[in-house]
Amino acid sequence: MTVAVTLTLPRVPGVTVVRHLARGGLLSLAALLLGITAQLLVVSGVQEHSAQHAAFDELRGRLALGTAPVAQTDQDGKLLAPGTPVAIVDIPRLGMSQVVLEGTDSSVLTDGPGHRRDTPMPGQAGTSVLMGRAAAYGGPFGKLGSLAEGDRFTVITGQGKATYQVIDVRRAGDQAPAPIAAGKGRLVLVTATGPRFMPAGVLRVDADLVSAPFQTPAAVIRSGTLPGSEEPLARPSGVPWPLVMWLQALLLAAVAAVWAWHRWGRHQTWIVFAPVVLVLGLQVATRMTELLPNLL
Repeated sequence: MTVAVTLTLPRVPGVTVVRHLARGGLLSLAALLLGITAQLLVVSGVQEHSAQHAAFDELRGRLALGTAPVAQTDQDGKLLAPGTPVAIVDIPRLGMSQVVLEGTDSSVLTDGPGHRRDTPMPGQAGTSVLMGRAAAYGGPFGKLGSLAEGDRFTVITGQGKATYQVIDVRRAGDQAPAPIAAGKGRLVLVTATGPRFMPAGVLRVDADLVSAPFQTPAAVIRSGTLPGSEEPLARPSGVPWPLVMWLQALLLAAVAAVWAWHRWGRHQTWIVFAPVVLVLGLQVATRMTELLPNLL
């Protein structure tokens, strides 16, 4: 007579915890990769479109009231806050019309093209610089390479409408145009070159002001004094604390989801935690894309 003996090994609490953490980490990684992909390809464009609508409404109201910014400072003498709407650039050749914001770091350029703060406002005497992304967040400057010598476009500011004419399109190694004469104006449009989402260099479009220049206030921010995060293809400086906090929240939610899977069941866990992990994943992806080059 044969007796079958079944041995049941006791669960080791430590091993169970490690498994929950490992599965939660894998779930976090999957949510993060999915979030970054969705953020770059879809969500970022929607965010930029929404931000542009809000910026247009704000700037239109200020233009109507005559309080739109015309200098590096506001009416109280304080430096314009990064992200303040300052102009509307309209390029018929590209079918593009965008609200320009003050500043050129990565966080500002997620909402649209930015004005380099140590240069004059568009339409004024001197060389103004606008920077914009080539692919992510709507890629507003992604088609700048299609412009050609002689193309004209306009920029509207609190001082009126300025008209520019393209004189050249240059990449790394190309010769820069001759400096402008005193009292004249020029606008340089800057974006990234290379495959989409893989910036390899900087593209610049030089355009001379062909309308009469507006009054040019004295500069408060001198050339060469901007932080490195506002230079072309720059990344944010310092510790990205918002990203750290969102990553921790995503990891905790993922571990809790794995635990709930074993305690509650599959269907209940999906209902409760899928939206939470998705939202947290998108938040983390948004903060991570802000760490990428500002012209991407």
